Amino acid sequence: MVLDVDRARADTPGVRNVAHFNNAGSALPPRQVTEAVIDHLRLESERGGYEAAAAAEERIEATYDSVAALIGADRDEIAIVENATRAWDMVFYALAASFRPGDRILTSRAEYASNMIAFLQIAARSGVIVEAVDNDASGQISVDDLRDRLTARGVGPVRLIALTHVPTQGGLVNPAADVGRAAREFGVPYLLDACQSIGQMPIDVSTIGCDFLTATGRKFLRAPRGTGFAYVRRDLIRSLEPPFLDLHAATWTAADRFEIRPDARRFENWETNVAGKIGLGVAASYAQSWGLTEIQQRVQSLADTLRQRLRDRAGVRVHDQGERTCGIVTFTVDGTAPHEVQRRLAANGINTSVSVVDYARLDLEARHLTGLVRASVHYYNTDEEIDRLIAALP
Repeated sequence: MVLDVDRARADTPGVRNVAHFNNAGSALPPRQVTEAVIDHLRLESERGGYEAAAAAEERIEATYDSVAALIGADRDEIAIVENATRAWDMVFYALAASFRPGDRILTSRAEYASNMIAFLQIAARSGVIVEAVDNDASGQISVDDLRDRLTARGVGPVRLIALTHVPTQGGLVNPAADVGRAAREFGVPYLLDACQSIGQMPIDVSTIGCDFLTATGRKFLRAPRGTGFAYVRRDLIRSLEPPFLDLHAATWTAADRFEIRPDARRFENWETNVAGKIGLGVAASYAQSWGLTEIQQRVQSLADTLRQRLRDRAGVRVHDQGERTCGIVTFTVDGTAPHEVQRRLAANGINTSVSVVDYARLDLEARHLTGLVRASVHYYNTDEEIDRLIAALP
């Protein structure tokens, strides 16, 4: 089925104002999402926050169904939280509570700064060893090297494999399912950061084989900012105690006792942005109404076109790696700093972003890059907008 771009753009008021190539940062929401958020905020203003939440209980609960369906999970395996970093941290620090000196964490060389900072903090606290798995010839994580590290003798046990599915600083798609097969084979917990892949391609946690998955709403899923979620495989939920609890995550059962709830909502807290939570559910359902396969095909086609147009432009270098690529396109312009390129494009009504070395130090330093311009397409973008971007380059 060919995706109806005109209808997608009619649903997206922002396309009348900008050519938006910053979907890996924060995509333009469809009007259905914006209206759902505003409707609930209006209800809060008319009836009160608690009362509005009670009236919207069915819509709130529907978010769990929509998010679960988006990734092939069950609703009791979903926690809705403030953002992807909080989702990832809640899972990681729950796992890290059992780490011992000499235990090993395996990750990729393209890992995001926030995740690496958490690894280094736990390494300093508990003596765990953080190992960045080598890349293969294409620049993605080497599954062969991962397996070598899983079977290495004379070193501590691997307690976690943590992988970013689509790195923030490039268009590669790591072979998440291949990593999942290795994790299952060796019985190692597997945490997948799907922040940049959710909403631009089909994701199924059973196919991937991850035990945990975290994601944001604001990027390719087109949900409000300040929304995110975690998936925790059902048979692991009860074995993990979140790093902090409140009266939503647990029940105070006696003066000296409490009981943690049995589902993934143990990773949530009581106070939440209810309007944003409803908007997240609407965004998840909206994406599924288009079909994630159809979205992926449209995004891939636009990204391939943009990469080729950039390669054809003198003085422009495209830096995306991997056997498989996606909607994130990164490049530099000879003689012009990435932030200056971004500013010039913005002056022409074209939104992009910049990834700097601080965001992915192991990857970008090895490639001798201090920064990249990041142009990330979505299905509502057009070839004409790509023409505008190319024409506006220095």
